[in-house]
Amino acid sequence: MDPIKQAVELARAAEGVHRPATLGGSPLAAEGPSQRSAESPFQEVRLRPDHLEAHRIVAHGTSSPNGRYYDMLRTQVLQEMDKKSWQFLAVTSPTAGCGKTVTSCNLALSISRLPQRSVLLVDLDLRRPTVGKYLGLGDNGGVLSVLEGRAPLSSAVVQANIGPNGILVLPGSVSANSSEWMASQTMGALLQTIKRDFRSRIVIFDLPPMLLGDDVISILPRIDATLLVAGIGSTSVADVKECQKHLRRSPVVRVVVNKATESVGSYYGYY
Repeated sequence: MDPIKQAVELARAAEGVHRPATLGGSPLAAEGPSQRSAESPFQEVRLRPDHLEAHRIVAHGTSSPNGRYYDMLRTQVLQEMDKKSWQFLAVTSPTAGCGKTVTSCNLALSISRLPQRSVLLVDLDLRRPTVGKYLGLGDNGGVLSVLEGRAPLSSAVVQANIGPNGILVLPGSVSANSSEWMASQTMGALLQTIKRDFRSRIVIFDLPPMLLGDDVISILPRIDATLLVAGIGSTSVADVKECQKHLRRSPVVRVVVNKATESVGSYYGYY
C-alpha cells in the first residue's frame, strides 16, 4: 500500500476517536478486566502499584521519596513547554540502557497528578517498545495497528488508571520497517490526528535511542521539543556530542543524567 493511500485510510480510521459505539479491541493484562466506562471511549485498565515499582515507575503517588525528582523534572519541563505553547515532547537517549522509557512513564504519571493537566503517552520506539511492559498493559496491537490501518486510533489508546489519576497510553509495536514508518506520510497524518483530537493534553513520545538509526532525526521536525536521557555507564561524552549535532535545530528542554546519584538512593540527577 502506498504512503498516500495509507494516510487517507488513517485519517478515515481516526474519525472513530469520538464514536464509542464503533470501538473494539482485545482485553488488556492488568489488575482486573479491562472495560469501557460511559465517561471514556477508551479501554480502561487499572495499573498495579507493585508492578510499577518493580519496573522503577514511582511517580504515580506522593509516598515514594524518589518520585519527588520526577516532580521537579515535571515542573521544569511544563514551565518551558507552557512558555512556548508546546504540546509534543520527545524523550530519547543516545544509546540503549539509559532509562528513557522509565523517564517517559514517570514523567507522564507525575504530570497526571496535577489538577487540570492530562497526558497522552505514545510509545514510538518501533524497534523495542517497552512502555506497555513497564506499565503492565497487554498487547492490543498498539500504534502499528493504527499505522497499518487495521484499527482506529480510539481502539488502540488505553486509559490507564492508578488511584484517582490516570493517563492515556498508545502502546508500541515492533516493526521491521521502523525507520520508514517514522519518515512516512502516514506517521505525519497520525501526529496531526493526535494534535487535533488530544489538543488539551501534553503528548509524550517515547522514541528509540537516537544513535541506533535515523528514526529520531526523521521525526524530530514534527515534534515541539526534546528531553534527552543519558545514562551513567551507558553514555559516553562522544555520544552526547554526536546527539548535539542532530539536536541543533530541535529545542531541548532538559538533559537528564540517569542513575547519576544511585549511590545515595535516588534514581537520577539532571541539569
